Amino acid sequence: MANPSPLSETERRYQELIREAERSGYHLNPDLGMTMGLIEGLLTNNKRYGYEACPCRLSLGTLDDDRDIICPCDYRDSDLSEFGACYCGLYLTGDLISSNASAPSIPERRPARSVRKSLQEPTDFKQSNLPYPVWRCKVCGYLAARDAPPEVCPICKAKKDRFERFL
Repeated sequence: MANPSPLSETERRYQELIREAERSGYHLNPDLGMTMGLIEGLLTNNKRYGYEACPCRLSLGTLDDDRDIICPCDYRDSDLSEFGACYCGLYLTGDLISSNASAPSIPERRPARSVRKSLQEPTDFKQSNLPYPVWRCKVCGYLAARDAPPEVCPICKAKKDRFERFL
């Protein structure tokens, strides 16, 4: 019996994403043609820029400018809550999947670059009685009270650089 052929890079990344999504309560789009095309775009952007920028958005090619659109992007959860799908359609809600409805057209909620720049400027945090600062994952909203943000968000698996100081 012949050995099965090894998985392609796209298939391996699909397996990783589906495991991560299911562990965290998310769902990948069951339309495999669309999903695999999006994953190919993520892999292309990873080779091009060094990070998986959303393939449906214009990347500026610098991490600081694109941090909000690294998959999963900062806008995924808001899009899922409001429309049942994220902007590119990689993630869908269970309700949308079970209804067999098509993902709707999602309006772009990413602010203009000038607005994003002003949002990134340091904020003076008020002193509080908390013994530790509170860090918020900008992807899913997870909060952690500790000296530094976690290396990886336990909810959505976003990396440390996707956290902001909340309190």
